[in-house]
Amino acid sequence: MSAPAAVNPVRNVARWSALAFGLVYGYVHHNSLVALEHNRADQIKAENRERLIAQAKAEWSKKNTSAGGVITDPENPNFDLEKLLVHLSETA
Repeated sequence: MSAPAAVNPVRNVARWSALAFGLVYGYVHHNSLVALEHNRADQIKAENRERLIAQAKAEWSKKNTSAGGVITDPENPNFDLEKLLVHLSETA
């Protein structure tokens, strides 16, 4: 058998440097993708939460507004306590 050929040290350093660079790049790129996905998931959760809150407010408003047109929500600017009391006394 013949003796193994000598490896050029410049080529060896270049190979190991490329390997190290590839590992560092992969790690950083993976972390940026994970962070992006977490941000998307948080945004979807927030949008879903806002949609559910709006839906609940609409249902509450529909439930608390009677068919007679009397507004029972004291936060509503058109709320009239006298009309509400008259309506409650009539239905009781």
